[in-house]
Amino acid sequence: MKEWLAGILGKFFYFLYDIISAGITDKNISVGLTIILFTIIVKLFLLPLSIKQTKSSVKMTEIQPKAKEIQDKYKNDPQRAQQEVMKLYKEEGVNPMGGCLPLLIQFPILIALFYVFSTLDYQGASFLWVPALSKPDPYYILPILSTITTYLSSKAMQPAGNSEAAKKTSSMNIGMAIFFGFMSLNFQAALVLYWVVNNLLQLAQTLALKPKKNVT
Repeated sequence: MKEWLAGILGKFFYFLYDIISAGITDKNISVGLTIILFTIIVKLFLLPLSIKQTKSSVKMTEIQPKAKEIQDKYKNDPQRAQQEVMKLYKEEGVNPMGGCLPLLIQFPILIALFYVFSTLDYQGASFLWVPALSKPDPYYILPILSTITTYLSSKAMQPAGNSEAAKKTSSMNIGMAIFFGFMSLNFQAALVLYWVVNNLLQLAQTLALKPKKNVT
């Protein structure tokens, strides 16, 4: 599976690189721009599913007052309260763990890209402060950005409130942010750059789809 996906992504990456490098001959710039453009296109490809999950997360926030009423009603019976809240989620067609799904969807893509970037001929290519995209960031800036953007992008999709589901999602978001940050210490800077740009795009999408509060 990973070989098949890596083959497709690799060919597409080279296709984009050939186009960009035809106009920008500086390899240090063309490789970095190719990674960014590649990330944007992959994000657009996954956009329908991503938007669906973002809207589900927004819906979760909207129904939190109802969930709070249920929790208050059954405050002496936590198990019954949890059952009724989950029933509400099912009736409203929302997924309490929806904030983590975009991250999980990216797992097979990240694995495939790990193989893609391991075989690409971009030895010596640098970008911005990173001296070599084929190696981990020696200044740890990308791993730090990976941790922060992973948390913020998933936090933005997290349902508001103090329900058990919201608390569980919050814990998962923190755990995944730390996990990705730790893994980024050893990953090629090219792969971490992809992940950071992807997180920023996800964050922007979530904020754009969230309903604006009326100011009176």
